[in-house]
Amino acid sequence: QVQLVESGGGLVQAGGSLRLSCEASGRTFSKYALGWFRQAPGKEREFVAAITWSGGSTYYGDSVKGRFTISRDNAKKTVYLQMNSLKPEDTAVYYCAANWGDVSYWPRWDLYDHWGQGTQVTVSS
Repeated sequence: QVQLVESGGGLVQAGGSLRLSCEASGRTFSKYALGWFRQAPGKEREFVAAITWSGGSTYYGDSVKGRFTISRDNAKKTVYLQMNSLKPEDTAVYYCAANWGDVSYWPRWDLYDHWGQGTQVTVSS
């Protein structure tokens, strides 16, 4: 079992940057693939980024490619989402997700076993 706690959300102006963190509990963090999703009011949950359990590969949603970067630090049991060039349409609650081993299709949120409580990101124009 792993528990996830996100932090780092907040209010930022368009064009600015934020770094989200997701700290995990448990002793086998390094064996989990990790992802970030987001959900805006009235919209479906959207895939943002994912990283394999080995950290060797990363995947991104089309809307964030080139602006967001996912990374992990197994020693700190933490996954990060660096968000640059933020846009008002990036406003959402951001969720961290984890799955034991890699996921067969990264954008499918229902393939992830564990979820954090979410952190709000608001980008003003």
